Amino acid sequence: MSWKRLNGQPLSDHIVNEVERVIKAEKALGHRLKVYIGTDSQTYGEAVHFATVIVFLREKKGGFMFVNKERVVRQMGLRERMILEVHRSVQTAYSICDVLDKYDVGLEVHADINTDPDFESNVALKEAMGYIMAMGFEFKAKPDAFASTSCADKLV
Repeated sequence: MSWKRLNGQPLSDHIVNEVERVIKAEKALGHRLKVYIGTDSQTYGEAVHFATVIVFLREKKGGFMFVNKERVVRQMGLRERMILEVHRSVQTAYSICDVLDKYDVGLEVHADINTDPDFESNVALKEAMGYIMAMGFEFKAKPDAFASTSCADKLV
């Protein structure tokens, strides 16, 4: 995965090292952090565009995020696309969870899936919730999943 800052500047090191560097720097400044990971996607013709974000929120001091964008040329149904979004978020969370645990930083994985059965994305709610929770992560869905529904959504 090719991670960047929100301004488009590529990260210079592997995402695990970058996350650890950020945590150390923020803690040195006296900030308490929590991390939120989410993915959103959009279909454009025959391609699906994914945006995954790692959002760092400082307690009462704002935040910032890292972004990864990918394009997959393939037709897929809504359920598959929702599960792939969750998979990308879980994969990202799993890759950095040891660093977060080391520095006692909380983590939530957000899914861009509606809890209201009247919405199409609800078809994947049970699978997504089971997948995220089975991996040991805290799960949030719409309307509480701001990392995917607000942050990643603006970047896809």
